[in-house]
Amino acid sequence: MKSSLHPTRTVVLVFLLAIVAGSMLLMLPVSRAEGGQAPWLVAFFTAVSAVCVTGLVVVDTGTYWSGFGQAVIMALFQLGGFGMMTASTLLGLMVNRSLRLRTRLITQVETRALGLGDITGIARLVLIVTFGCELAIALWLTATLHFGHGLPWPEAAWSGLFHAVSAFNNAGFSIHADSLTRYAAAPAILLPVMLAIVVGGLGFPVLYDLHGKLREPRRWSLHSKLTLLGTALLLALGLAGLLLFEWSNSRTLGPMPVPEKLLAAAFASVSARTAGFNAIDIGALTQESLALHYLLMFVGGGSASTAGGVKVGTIAILALLVIAEIRGRTDSEAFARRVSPSAQRQAITVLVLGSTLVTVGTLVLLRLTNLPAGSVIFEVISAFGTVGLSTGITPELPPGAQIMLTVLMYAGRVGTITLAVSLAMGERRSPYRYPEEHPIVG
Repeated sequence: MKSSLHPTRTVVLVFLLAIVAGSMLLMLPVSRAEGGQAPWLVAFFTAVSAVCVTGLVVVDTGTYWSGFGQAVIMALFQLGGFGMMTASTLLGLMVNRSLRLRTRLITQVETRALGLGDITGIARLVLIVTFGCELAIALWLTATLHFGHGLPWPEAAWSGLFHAVSAFNNAGFSIHADSLTRYAAAPAILLPVMLAIVVGGLGFPVLYDLHGKLREPRRWSLHSKLTLLGTALLLALGLAGLLLFEWSNSRTLGPMPVPEKLLAAAFASVSARTAGFNAIDIGALTQESLALHYLLMFVGGGSASTAGGVKVGTIAILALLVIAEIRGRTDSEAFARRVSPSAQRQAITVLVLGSTLVTVGTLVLLRLTNLPAGSVIFEVISAFGTVGLSTGITPELPPGAQIMLTVLMYAGRVGTITLAVSLAMGERRSPYRYPEEHPIVG
């Protein structure tokens, strides 16, 4: 009797194996700058954070880990980002395959969606996009760091490569203790990093649409349109909010000239949605800015991307549902397309379960620590959204709280996509329906 793992379980196990292997490598004496074996929790936490492309750390990446250890970390978040982009794209294709033949044919004709017959070609294209973007950004950063900031070629090359790979994979790891705050006034550094973050966070289906039909926006899929529109709105909201709340804050944007304020606020808005780099001190943000970060981190980036969170598409679908309900319409519609009821149910499920995880994680950390609630909530959402931004409390957390963060990082990274795919692939039509009632709402 033959048995096989469900595809979503395969993804879960592969990521678990990557974490175990990464932890073992980081525990080798050669991985630590000062020699000696790293404590298992430090190695495990770092491996989870890297594979889940989060960026939360309990030790300084640049000084605690040796060159070999840093290379292991980079390999782990490269594997995590590329693996999730490929896996989620292919799992999405499997969902399309599980649909009825007639529906599938209509979908392919109307949207010119990715086909199922060229899985190797899809993986190859993801590979080309990933490494092509990373190489271009790495070369630019290397040259800028050498000629513009005086770093020797070897140091500039390693820093450029590490931060380019980290940015495209929305990992948030930096070999600098202050992340990128030293480059807060350097547009030649921050702008390409922002570009890598946005491209990596859009998701391969969107990149595929843009690559094949850049001059024909009307032929883009509804997913691409919603993701691009939602991303633009969130970036604008983050920029406007941070400028409003931090303009006069003497510990963040206050002392900067206007051009630098705009650059730093734009970078913070881009990074807050899942990348984890910071060019200003996160611990010095106003309470309003921290609350804005809660929203941006929880939403995250696009589906089938290197980003985390409940995803832009999920929130866009729910927004359309709310708009339709307010207008008294039975269908949720956008761009001359109707959103399927199953997609709406899946979006609600992902949002509710994501909110539940954040709530449980917050309660656990509040129970285990005496830290301010605001800082705890920030850290929990950052872990779940695989963002990596921190108010600085992660290294201070007790072991139980750090383990809770690893659970949130793993669930936030692997859980949302596997949950969505499992719901879609497991959808069944019941042979009967009960009589309908309308419970009181509100």
